[in-house]
Amino acid sequence: MAAPTFYAVVAGVGSGTGASVAQLFAKAYPVALLARKEANYAPVVEAITKAGGKAIGITTDAADEKSVDAAFARIEKEWPQAKLAAAVYNANAGFAYKSFLDLTLEDLNTSLGTGATGTRNGLFYFAQKTLPQLLASVDASPKHPPTLIVTGATAALRGSAKFATFAAGKFAQRGITQSLAREFGPKGVHVAYTIIDGSIDTPWGKERVANNGVADGKIHPDAIAESYWYLHSQPRSAFTQELDLRPFVEKF
Repeated sequence: MAAPTFYAVVAGVGSGTGASVAQLFAKAYPVALLARKEANYAPVVEAITKAGGKAIGITTDAADEKSVDAAFARIEKEWPQAKLAAAVYNANAGFAYKSFLDLTLEDLNTSLGTGATGTRNGLFYFAQKTLPQLLASVDASPKHPPTLIVTGATAALRGSAKFATFAAGKFAQRGITQSLAREFGPKGVHVAYTIIDGSIDTPWGKERVANNGVADGKIHPDAIAESYWYLHSQPRSAFTQELDLRPFVEKF
């Protein structure tokens, strides 16, 4: 079997957005799935393989530099000649919903990046590993521009009550992504940030009611994945830097 020419990598794969993105991108590329627990990525790897695609799962802590280095070393070993076509950062965002007076420094550190699942550190390490590869792909005649997509949230735009630490991490994440877009966009790498403004219809969140339970009142992970593919497939004459996604009934 011929070695793949290009591959994609998704950091933060579970049963929701990460799984849908990985399965959609696997229709075009071999995909490396990164998650902190094997139980998160194993069913997705199996589904992709059964559908005729290629996928590998790698246990990775996105906020740990050595763990991220090891993950990309494994990818290089698996697909030594492949160039990176698309990288999606969808890792844990350090979510906390608490009164400010009940928050701890650990909550803040988790969101900002010094804790186990830090939003800022994880993106920093992931971007530093993927951007050199994406740059190297620019002149390799890819079908679509090399792309880095970062999953964001409404908290990146405004700090709502009881979301202080979550907003701090997301503000930092959005700022980093904007800087990367301005630096690497002119070099041919599409860097995009998505504002996920609403509840995601995940298997583990079925019991959570959003928008009074109206049909399509939650964002389906497959719809998010389609939007990510849209971003990846945009021509470089019309890059989107930031994309808002919300259910039709979501207030904003």
